[in-house]
Amino acid sequence: MKNKFSKGRGAAMLMVIALILGGLAYYASIILSSTGIGKDMSIKLGLDLAGGVSITYEVEEDDFTSEEVSDTIYKLQKRIESYSTEAVVYREGEDRITVEIPGVTDANAILEELGKPGSLEFQTPEGEAFLTGDMIEDAQPGFYKNEMGNNEFVVDLTFTAEGAQKFGEVTSANVGKTLPIVYDGEVISNPEVQSAITGGTAQITKIGSFEEAEILASNIRIGSLSLHLSELRSNVVGAQLGNDAISSSLKAAAIGLGIVMVFMMIVYFIPGVAASIALAIYTCLVIATLYLFEITLTLPGIAGIILSIGMAVDANVIIFARIREEIAGGKPVGSAMDTGFKKALSAIIDGNVTTLIAAAVLGVFGSGTVKGFASTLAIGIILSMFTALVITRLILNSLYAVGLKDQKYFGKGKVLKTLHLIERKAVLFGISIVIIVAGFVAMGVYGSNGNALNYSLDFIGGTSTTIPFEKDYTIKEIESDMVPLVEGVTGDSDIQTTQVQGTNQIIFKTRTLSLDEREALNQAFIDKYKVDEKEIQSESISSAVSSEMRADAVKAVLIAVVCMLIYIWFRFSDARFAVSAILALGHDVLVVLTCYAVMRISVGSTFIACMLTIIGYSINDTIVIFDRIRENIRLKKVTDSASLREIANESLTQTLSRSINTSITTFIMVFMLWLLGVATIRDFSLPLMVGLISGSYSSICVATQLWYVFKRKIGKHKIADV
Repeated sequence: MKNKFSKGRGAAMLMVIALILGGLAYYASIILSSTGIGKDMSIKLGLDLAGGVSITYEVEEDDFTSEEVSDTIYKLQKRIESYSTEAVVYREGEDRITVEIPGVTDANAILEELGKPGSLEFQTPEGEAFLTGDMIEDAQPGFYKNEMGNNEFVVDLTFTAEGAQKFGEVTSANVGKTLPIVYDGEVISNPEVQSAITGGTAQITKIGSFEEAEILASNIRIGSLSLHLSELRSNVVGAQLGNDAISSSLKAAAIGLGIVMVFMMIVYFIPGVAASIALAIYTCLVIATLYLFEITLTLPGIAGIILSIGMAVDANVIIFARIREEIAGGKPVGSAMDTGFKKALSAIIDGNVTTLIAAAVLGVFGSGTVKGFASTLAIGIILSMFTALVITRLILNSLYAVGLKDQKYFGKGKVLKTLHLIERKAVLFGISIVIIVAGFVAMGVYGSNGNALNYSLDFIGGTSTTIPFEKDYTIKEIESDMVPLVEGVTGDSDIQTTQVQGTNQIIFKTRTLSLDEREALNQAFIDKYKVDEKEIQSESISSAVSSEMRADAVKAVLIAVVCMLIYIWFRFSDARFAVSAILALGHDVLVVLTCYAVMRISVGSTFIACMLTIIGYSINDTIVIFDRIRENIRLKKVTDSASLREIANESLTQTLSRSINTSITTFIMVFMLWLLGVATIRDFSLPLMVGLISGSYSSICVATQLWYVFKRKIGKHKIADV
């Protein structure tokens, strides 16, 4: 086969790719060198890495309920997501709500933009309020193209059931009239009723710009709070972890990336070199995208990106395995490369699109860290597909064109002895059941004495103690000297520390302390640091991950699972593939849950990110094997259970090296993070490693076996036994 590139063109393309990589590497190095030190050209970091603004509001009403406070916290959380998906809101004491927004340092600017949450009313032309802000479920800016092709800017409103009924009644009686929207006594919009609106949604039109639509939507959302709030105090707070966490994570990423590149070159020779170059470009593109799209990066986000680097290898591994198979079948290298990319395409697209669907659903229906995770996941998927299908192919074709055409540079696929994993399904299922049951037993045992899982402050709240010191302390001094002091009093290692910039105050967040424990903690600091007891402040704080946010996460995951199931069903034309993949995914989630339960790993905001990461990884791994089964079914006639079993075993054997190699490269990245990262990120990395092992196991030993059972026992066109 004649290569598409001439020798000269191949050399020129390699030079262009080298220049692109050099430029991207330089650009990424500037971003990384500036990150965390306040330069303009830096990635936005979360509170744990760079600090931000903390604003505490006080409830103005004298009589209010806990439900109203919870509702207000949730709506504030949705409001501040426009600043950062990593922002948190929690209750402090009885009548205070604290908002923490990372990556910003000007509290006054945030207060001015956020505004004072006030009352919102929809009024008739006579000035009578018929609908209040708590009857509005959501308000979002938008735009559409009119008949002339120009942008028309709008605000889309969604009402509660009560609000929909009232809005329908009033608009039916006021067609052609205006209904002013009044925020804290000021008319902020005066829309005209064009027709009766009874469907529970409405649209405000004739807005001058998208910015105006954003401001109006924000005012409507903030005005829908159940309670009136006034600012009590605002502080600029320092990083909880600081530059040590960033530098150790970057070091882990660099070492892990280097090991993965060496591994790829040893295993795949010239294709491994192409993959390594593409992987370097991928890493630089991820860094640039985070900066350009102003995505807030927290410690779990760093872990997610490092994990995505390992997963980015997967598409390359699928392609290279296919190329080797074609070479083993007698094709010359040029034809093998072309055919290998074509045959790998369906597996790569199906696996990545399935995960991308999950990311899209999580981004739309999730809140808080779930949205942040979805953004990072989507970026990783899109860029990994681009670098594998475009960059890697260009590099391989160029290397081939300049003379690296010998088969020895590419390797030949080995014909492996077929593994009989389907016949061992009972044993394999039994192993999974034992592990999962162990997790439920552990949760039952620990649950009888307290919490089934080791929930962190993010989930159950605790006590916030603010202590003013005589001098300023570094993060290292706080971690090495003060945290052990607090742990000695509380007997618990789940301690969060925050410095208030411009002061010598440090905030310690711990589990809920009794009065005796609060006094003991105060006395410990008085004895060692000579602080003034009168200036120590203690408050009970609620969880940062509210019940509504947890409900959002569960809802988003369930919708994502349904969407993935539908896509797999559609692509594979068989619901049994879809159901098997989803059950294997559930298996991995339960195995990771077992890890958290047995090892008592802290369950905090990183727990959600960990579970979501495992879901994305697991489904991708399973789809690749199912793609090979689908291909083999087209090539071979399935007449009975024996031929079906043969196809399943062959498909598992043919994809085994890919499954193992992808797992190794991904595991390397996470292991380096666990080995070199700070304590907080180790708690995140350990269950991730368990999830990676479980994901590989379920894809090889659970998913296909389930499909085989379903294919024989359930649905139309069942395969008969022999």
